[in-house]
Amino acid sequence: MDTTIKIVKYELNDVLRSKWVAYYGLFFLVLTEGLLRFSGANVKALLSLVNVVLLLIPLVSILFGTMYLYNAREFVEMLLAQPVNRRSLFAGMFSGLALPLAMSFAAGVALPFLMRGGAGAGTGALLMLLVTGVWLTLIFVALAFLIATAFVDRVKGLGTAIILWLFFTVIYDGGVLLFLGAFSDYPLDKPVLALMMLNPVDLTRVALLMNFDVSALMGYTGAVFRQFFGSGLGLAVAFGMLGIWLAVPLYAGLRLFEKRDF
Repeated sequence: MDTTIKIVKYELNDVLRSKWVAYYGLFFLVLTEGLLRFSGANVKALLSLVNVVLLLIPLVSILFGTMYLYNAREFVEMLLAQPVNRRSLFAGMFSGLALPLAMSFAAGVALPFLMRGGAGAGTGALLMLLVTGVWLTLIFVALAFLIATAFVDRVKGLGTAIILWLFFTVIYDGGVLLFLGAFSDYPLDKPVLALMMLNPVDLTRVALLMNFDVSALMGYTGAVFRQFFGSGLGLAVAFGMLGIWLAVPLYAGLRLFEKRDF
């Protein structure tokens, strides 16, 4: 545990010195402030932020995480030459990268609302946005570590990261729409709910939209989503699935990291 904490401290200092994390938080700060100024309503600003968060957080987390681990290869080799446990090293590097990204996002979004005395009627939506944004950061950094550990070649790793981001944010949704069109004559509420669980970005999107008055625009399926995510059990299942989405790539990346010959 002491070794992990030392590695986390070193990684935090290294990540913060790069200034990219500060620019990342500054981007969300400026964006949130601008949306609040020009929209004139907290709820409208939050609804606009949802689309940016669902696209930008996965992209930055998976690309920055993949590039960071490739650039830290010599550092990893140096530490592995010492009596350092591989699990401690992996846990320290993951925490030292994921936590600054998550905190930078949360601070950038929350500060403009705090300076205005809160989000008012949109407090619940703001909290959900912050929580799910942090979860997405952790999940896609975990995917980045899995990719960078699985592929020795940097080009293949970065290409895989971009393809994976496109799959979760664009391609998967297209497949779902094709599925809905092909089986439109059948009751699809439960299958669509299951499909949402298989994509962390879609799962986050639906959970966020249920905090706004837009579910009525989604017809019967929106009513099913509202009923499911509006209950304590539904939220527990949703966050349980997000936990699985974090645990699986993190565990797979750890196993590969333990076996890899650096």
